[in-house]
Amino acid sequence: MVGYTRDGKEWVPKFIESIDVNKCMGCGRCFKVCSRGVLELIEKPFHGNDEFGDDMGNKVMSIANSGNCIGCEACSRICTKKCHVHVAI
Repeated sequence: MVGYTRDGKEWVPKFIESIDVNKCMGCGRCFKVCSRGVLELIEKPFHGNDEFGDDMGNKVMSIANSGNCIGCEACSRICTKKCHVHVAI
């Protein structure tokens, strides 16, 4: 799939495929930047310590509506933990 920018340059969208819940700290930045309703906060599907040796919270981000993703990668660009995986289709 190929799109075009306003000035006619080719652009290949990369759609969200997964989120690494072991890296995600549940800050919600990606949720706030996505206007398409792709993501949602959920309870952590695991218990344990994060990389800092302390559980930082009880929520992580999840993909709720992958079909709504337009491949802009805004969620990935704003994530400080780099836990989003995107793929070109």
